[in-house]
Amino acid sequence: MIFVDDLPISQPRFRSQGREILAYLLEHPAVVSSSDRLKDTPETRVSSADRSLLGRLVYVFQREYATVDPAIVQLAGTDEATTCVGLVIRSRNSGMTSVSHMDFPGVVSNGLEQMMSSILVNDNPGDTAFDVHLIGGFDDRPKKHSSDEVASERKQKKDGFSLPLCSKLVEALQDSQWKFHLQTLCVLKHNTKIDSMGNACPVISGILVDTSSGSVMPASFDRSSRDPDEIVRRIRLTVCSEDPKWKGKLLETYDTSHDRFEIAPCTWVPDWRFYALSLQELSDSEFLLGCSTSPFAEGPDFVENERRKWDYLIENPDWRYTFVNKEPRIFQRTEDGGWLRCG
Repeated sequence: MIFVDDLPISQPRFRSQGREILAYLLEHPAVVSSSDRLKDTPETRVSSADRSLLGRLVYVFQREYATVDPAIVQLAGTDEATTCVGLVIRSRNSGMTSVSHMDFPGVVSNGLEQMMSSILVNDNPGDTAFDVHLIGGFDDRPKKHSSDEVASERKQKKDGFSLPLCSKLVEALQDSQWKFHLQTLCVLKHNTKIDSMGNACPVISGILVDTSSGSVMPASFDRSSRDPDEIVRRIRLTVCSEDPKWKGKLLETYDTSHDRFEIAPCTWVPDWRFYALSLQELSDSEFLLGCSTSPFAEGPDFVENERRKWDYLIENPDWRYTFVNKEPRIFQRTEDGGWLRCG
């Protein structure tokens, strides 16, 4: 169940409908106020060069989650969210914090269970009160665009991608057995701005969580801080839709108790190589229109990051080279806060 200002929002008229709950919450004065405060907070730019200053960090990519112990890890975060939503759940009792990068409604229910299970296994079983933040997604409903945007419009639903995801998230939280105290709901209209070209885009597309205080701030991460195993983790997102093991689930990535990354294996077929080759023949503008749900809101390094991913699949069409014996790729934290592969 969702609480705002420590009061439950349970009302018969909602009938557990996500859109009705979402519409109510977006107009709540506490939600409006917290969204405004977050947008007024300066963005933190994260780089591996700042590790000694920032402390231990855990970064999650799209459709991943990680649950961290505040006694071990100081910061957790994610970015590159346009139509996606960053979900933060923090135990009021222990400070155990779970961060996910939700990207479509089909992973919300199982994903929430994965996050809560990983918090509770490291928490007191009697604790049922949690602070929650939802940040990301924007008003991406299709509008009339120029002819070169047609390819992107064909991929969009009438409601866009963000609204169905946000609706499903609040519905799942409201229907849950746990008490979720909503601290931030900076999504959709509260997270939309118009750029110089007249395109809608998110105000905030990345977040950083201070695990000791529970505070959340806007953030962006450079390539060096999106580690470890960046390319392989990007590939897992792309190919996991055809791997039945990950259907409807968030991708497992981080071992909470040992503070190490365990990149769980994912399989792919050799045909991905031919698809990758065809994509690499596209111009950057064609590539952007064909590969993004929000091509006019992506960061400047989107195409470059995607091309590096496809290059890897071209060079490594057999998944068994990447996940030998179908074992996870394990990375241990080094003394300077970086990561070293050890398995």
